[in-house]
Amino acid sequence: MAEKGRSQTVITNRKARHEYHILETFEAGMALKGTEVKSLRNGKASLQEAYCTVENGEVFIKGMNINEYSHGNIHNHPPMRKRKLLLKKREIRKLRKALQEKGLTIIPLKVYFNERNLAKVSIGLAKGKKLYDKRQDIKERDNQRELDRQMKY
Repeated sequence: MAEKGRSQTVITNRKARHEYHILETFEAGMALKGTEVKSLRNGKASLQEAYCTVENGEVFIKGMNINEYSHGNIHNHPPMRKRKLLLKKREIRKLRKALQEKGLTIIPLKVYFNERNLAKVSIGLAKGKKLYDKRQDIKERDNQRELDRQMKY
């Protein structure tokens, strides 16, 4: 269990920072059903193919897989349904305006429970990386590792 006053990260999108340049991040609440919350707490979810869309002034997350709750009954939730994200109007307008630019998308970065035990998702306004950008990042990471090794001795 998480300490009081700390957030508890449940799942992260590890590929997101490798595949995209994150320009800006937002914190959004998620409208979930009861069995989804229980399944999330058990860490039975995936953000691999997830993305966000703005439809009729509302933001939805699609492609996020929250497995059915193991002790659920006939009222279990569908694992791949689209889920509404709870953001302020100002933030939704900003995201909708940014999506109209070419090459920008909204991707979920991590899902966690905050100190009040509410499910939150951290979403990022992102621009896709080119292959040479990915290679440059790998090279920089390797150089930093080598520097850290040198400083250690």
